[in-house]
Amino acid sequence: MNFTFPAKLLFFSVLMFLCIPIQAQTWSFEKPSYKEIDKNIQKKDSNLFFDSLMSRYLRSDSTFTLKEKRHLYYGYVFEDEYAPYGRSIYKDSLQEILKNNTYDFLALNNMIRLGDSILKYEPFDLMVINYQLFALEQIGDRRNFEKKIVQLDIVVDALMSSGNGLSKETAFYVIDTSHEYALLGILGFNFGGQQSLIEHYDYLTLAENKEGVKGLYFDVSPCLESLSGVLED
Repeated sequence: MNFTFPAKLLFFSVLMFLCIPIQAQTWSFEKPSYKEIDKNIQKKDSNLFFDSLMSRYLRSDSTFTLKEKRHLYYGYVFEDEYAPYGRSIYKDSLQEILKNNTYDFLALNNMIRLGDSILKYEPFDLMVINYQLFALEQIGDRRNFEKKIVQLDIVVDALMSSGNGLSKETAFYVIDTSHEYALLGILGFNFGGQQSLIEHYDYLTLAENKEGVKGLYFDVSPCLESLSGVLED
């Protein structure tokens, strides 16, 4: 039996904010303070200690508070493994599988296996998690499907807590530019085809949408810092 991946990338997480028009600006958000996060994640006796947060994330712990989610996601920029412009060799193999429109059980299991290899070095890759969710649903692995949903929600909640993207002052804060495009899909938008770097913000235009939003801003300071060596709040 073969399975077809949806033509439009679908995110399986059922999140409350998906029902909120982005222009309503009705959810609460706060810019992350990288200096404060860096200080907090180093305290070994704290619930914000980074190693403990990452261990819980990998176990798909569903009891994260929003503060813990933010410290996990934004705290990752201070880890030696953080490389926003790196590319796993496994991504090429995954893309080869994704070139097909239909997948048998072998392809689905390879999608999951390659995804695990990528996530070992890029634990918050939302696109890869989404591909795994598709594969896990098709093969009927509900247990691991639910675990991946928990991880997806942790990352998306952190992203959504940082802004609404409608201006530079209320930009979404991302630690990897690929998260920008994943967030567009989660919000129900399509990329409009143009990307601009304005100061330390990425601006992505949007295809015509019912909200009338022309584009969204993303603060990409950590990505630029990885090139310059200086990270500012």
